[in-house]
Amino acid sequence: MWGFVSALLSSDSLSPHGICLLWRPELIWTQVTADAVIGLAYYSIPFVLAYFAAKRPDFGFHRVIWCFVGFILACGTTHFMSIWTLWVPDYGLEALIKAITAVLSVATATLLWWLLPIALRMPSPEQLNEANAALALHVKERDDALLALRKESEDLHLAQDMLRQAQKMEAVGQLTGGVAHDFNNLLTAILMSLDRAAKQGGSDPKLEKSLKIATAAAERAAALTNQMLAFARKQPLRPMSVEVNELIENLAPLVKNILGERGVLRLELDPEVGNVWIDRNQLEQALLNLTVNARDAFEARGVMTVTTHPVNFRRDGETVTGTQIVVADSGSGMSEEVKARAFDPFFTTKEVGKGSGLGLSQVYGFVQQSGGTIELQSQPGRGTRISIQLPVTAKA
Repeated sequence: MWGFVSALLSSDSLSPHGICLLWRPELIWTQVTADAVIGLAYYSIPFVLAYFAAKRPDFGFHRVIWCFVGFILACGTTHFMSIWTLWVPDYGLEALIKAITAVLSVATATLLWWLLPIALRMPSPEQLNEANAALALHVKERDDALLALRKESEDLHLAQDMLRQAQKMEAVGQLTGGVAHDFNNLLTAILMSLDRAAKQGGSDPKLEKSLKIATAAAERAAALTNQMLAFARKQPLRPMSVEVNELIENLAPLVKNILGERGVLRLELDPEVGNVWIDRNQLEQALLNLTVNARDAFEARGVMTVTTHPVNFRRDGETVTGTQIVVADSGSGMSEEVKARAFDPFFTTKEVGKGSGLGLSQVYGFVQQSGGTIELQSQPGRGTRISIQLPVTAKA
């Protein structure tokens, strides 16, 4: 074996390839230049393939890449050997390099034929784009479904909160109405007795003064009882066709007087609003209660805006055509905890003696009893906005 290799590599009896070209310079240097360029190109390609294989370990054809690396390097070496043998007759070494190149070429070709069916099954760029588009569509559909599910869940929680609030208000209203009704009967008896005592008391000034004080206190208690009945939606109403804009304009001087120097009144009344069938006095009282709350919410000088416009709102699952009255102020606003209890009877954030806690309760009960709806929006430092929706009427 060693003798065969020695004989193969021996070049003592051989002549360089340049003799065949008669050492003609134009032939020699054309051969050298061409083989050098081809060899250098062959040597650069394996480095590119090796760099790609190193940077893309996820690529699934590494064996073929490394076979190409070896095969192309061997091909480049044969071209450099062609230059070498122009002057040095090392044809045995050139033969060994060509043999190695042959082995690598067969291995590369075998792997390529083996991978051909796999490569043919690989998706084309158009198929990949279609698959990506379909995947993006599925992702969007899933995101839309999750968004719809999240919204439905939020709506369900909101409906449950509204149901619990309605049940709470209904229970508190029933209790308040029962207490107010019985208390109103007692106050009626007390006032009648005080009136009888005043008529029979003679001219005693001390007794007359005491009776007046007791009567005034009983009348204030009766007024509170009426507010409780309003919250419980059990107060007697005297509905009539009321032109909302006219009522607000007539009430404006009294509202300005209540606001005083601390507040400015702005009216934004839509002339297209319809009349409502409602108790005029109770509506005026509700607006005055909201005015008092707005004034008390002003930390300094503020603005109270009363707006009216036509509206369609939902009531008992039906769409109702109505008139909306919005009372907005630029006061201190309410926290979430205060908003949750704003309509509860006797709940107040004012100091002791400065509020009964029945103002918003009266407004809430009166609006509900009149077939309307009421909404409260408020944020600390950004004021409060109370919207009252009342159904319009065709009654004369």
